[in-house]
Amino acid sequence: MALTMLCLTIIVFFLINLDPNLKKLAISQTEMHTSAEQLESWLAGHGYRQNFFVRYGQWLGVLPKQPVTDAATGKPAQRFSFCNDPLVPTYSGILQGDFGCSTKFKTTVASKLFPALSATGILMLCVLLVMIPISLLIGILAGMREGSRTDRTLSVASIASTATPEYVSGVIFTVIFASWLGWLNGSAASASQGITFYNFTLPVMTLAIYGIGYIARMTRASMVEVMTQQYIRTARLKGLSFGSVVVKHALRNALIAPFTVIMLQFPWLLTGVVIVEVMFRYQGFGYTLVEAAGNNDIDLLLGCSLVSVFIVLITQLISDVGYAFLNPRIRVQ
Repeated sequence: MALTMLCLTIIVFFLINLDPNLKKLAISQTEMHTSAEQLESWLAGHGYRQNFFVRYGQWLGVLPKQPVTDAATGKPAQRFSFCNDPLVPTYSGILQGDFGCSTKFKTTVASKLFPALSATGILMLCVLLVMIPISLLIGILAGMREGSRTDRTLSVASIASTATPEYVSGVIFTVIFASWLGWLNGSAASASQGITFYNFTLPVMTLAIYGIGYIARMTRASMVEVMTQQYIRTARLKGLSFGSVVVKHALRNALIAPFTVIMLQFPWLLTGVVIVEVMFRYQGFGYTLVEAAGNNDIDLLLGCSLVSVFIVLITQLISDVGYAFLNPRIRVQ
């Protein structure tokens, strides 16, 4: 995991710090009609023209950050006054908990990133609480009676929901429930003051609808496979009721594959929240990422990338460990 994060951060750091991005950053931080020489002077004065690996090492925290020199006085100065950068060489990077400065929001990256993550965490928790029970129920009901009318109906609904991306379902739900019926508020911007049924239902529905169909289909396939096993037939021949066989014998084995799929939803949710949060103006992680990208906020973009990589890798680890607990046959002696 550490090696993967290191390699990915190097790639992202290189791409974000390409010369066109740096020039756009300099323009956004100065006047639009600033000359090329002045833009270059701004970049050099704020440390963006240092060696690539030196800058990466400083961002990572393995090399000390150097204060910039004030052109007027010739004395050490802060790169950005709103971040309280040290005036002496200091090890201050990711490894020390310093994520840098946000040039867009004029504050430290940590003070902007972690509240946004907290807001997105609440949204994702609500989505999971809706998505997982409904999808498992649909998949189990469809898999219990393979080929029946119930199975066909639920399967068609699952495929339709999976085939509908967030930017389509979000618009459809907003038009129906906010514009036509007037039941729900189409914007989640007010959720920062307090989450209510009216301002949070549409974002949760939009994110959950896609995952419900995908997990339901996987659960159905797993349930169908389990229901054809010999031990299920043996339990039925012993006189156990159909419901008892499903609950006591089939359900646990049928949930092994869906558990892995559910854990794989976290990377998808990270990409989904970018669309949904911008669409419903919910100021979480996805909204912050788009704002950072649109304004060439280098340190904030790097912080968002690092968090994304960490969440994806940690959920894969939990998935592998959890799979071993659910299926003892794959445990390594």
